[in-house]
Amino acid sequence: MMYRKLGRTTSQRKAMLRSLATDLLYHGKIITTETRAKEVRRVAERLITLAIKERDNYTEETVTAKVPRKDKDGKRVKQDENGKRVTVFNTVDKTIRKDNPSRLNARRKILSVLYPVTEISGSRPKMRSARKPVDMAAKMFDDIAPRYASRQGGYTRMVKIGPRRGDAAEQVIIELV
Repeated sequence: MMYRKLGRTTSQRKAMLRSLATDLLYHGKIITTETRAKEVRRVAERLITLAIKERDNYTEETVTAKVPRKDKDGKRVKQDENGKRVTVFNTVDKTIRKDNPSRLNARRKILSVLYPVTEISGSRPKMRSARKPVDMAAKMFDDIAPRYASRQGGYTRMVKIGPRRGDAAEQVIIELV
């Protein structure tokens, strides 16, 4: 199987393609050179196909969980027991999705390609509390796969936007259809 080397060593090329594929699947479109886009298309379409095949392959279970009781300000309610301050817990029934083995394997394959994504929300981006990790595998299974379930491939589109200023490399917008 042939692939473009893109003027990089193997590790640099893999890192670049992983980064571009992560950005494409998270944002929906990216601007890059034509040759890079052709390689990213291969990676992204394989991941989308994998997510489509395994999107409904899970079982739902109901479990009981202990959840801390909170007051009106969102702080944990504490009470004294034997001279110690102890958090009060409520038991709640929760429904969780449990991946079947093939979906778990697909999730691991997806996560082995995509980089972790951190979403920054709020007006204070430097605060750690404003940053939360995005589960890209869940996004693939829940958002992207149902969108393309009826398609037989061809999940991306490339639109040429002209040469890049400086080195005249042909630039394209690659986006999810």
